[in-house]
Amino acid sequence: MRPARSSAGLAAVAILTLAGPAAADSPRIVAAGYADPVSRYGHDVLGGGGEYETLRLALSDGRRLAVTLSPPLVFEDLAPRLVDLDGDGAPEVLTVESHARLGAQIRVWALRDGAVTTVAEFGRIGTRHRWLAPVGAADLTGDGRIEIAWVDRPHLARTLQVWRYLPSPDGTARTERIASLDGVTNHRIGEAVIHGGLRHCTAEGPPEMILADAGFREIVAAAFAGASLDSRPLGLPATPEAFARALACRH
Repeated sequence: MRPARSSAGLAAVAILTLAGPAAADSPRIVAAGYADPVSRYGHDVLGGGGEYETLRLALSDGRRLAVTLSPPLVFEDLAPRLVDLDGDGAPEVLTVESHARLGAQIRVWALRDGAVTTVAEFGRIGTRHRWLAPVGAADLTGDGRIEIAWVDRPHLARTLQVWRYLPSPDGTARTERIASLDGVTNHRIGEAVIHGGLRHCTAEGPPEMILADAGFREIVAAAFAGASLDSRPLGLPATPEAFARALACRH
């Protein structure tokens, strides 16, 4: 097994086959989860947990794969997200990864030639113990391309970031930032939940991003109208029940 170097040039990433039969035609990732909690990063922003060493994947052909991060990296997240970002019918895996000196970034993994590999990385925040909280991934602009949204430093900067995912012929992807919006958040320090997400309440137009205002008092909906990203209050308090109501398009 040959380790790959991270973008920071400091950490080895080990790809292991854990169990299962030989690969079938066109296997795909069907489930993902984090394992092997660690304390080496020590941020504890997710309530005393939420820092893991291993990403475990289940494939449609019965195999089990794992990605293990060595110091100075950890997965700092609640759960990986399976999203078909390139439209090929097979999901990629979106994770939040943190570096001991450079903080968090979004990292996307995919199955390529039977092995799990990194296909896209978004720039790190740049400072230790600075985190980001994903909102979701979808065609947020209505142009047929997929964007990924997250809140940059939901306890400090409180800035919604929207980046476009641009697949390349070699199976990797380019990324470009297309918009940002200040004054919103989706997480409070110490909570093991990321609030809000995406909703699509009408047949027309792009999805809305459901968030809280910067003071975590009320729920807002952010969406694109053409190239412009705007937000509006929904008149709901920022409570778990109200977030569920908003996501269900009941307000």
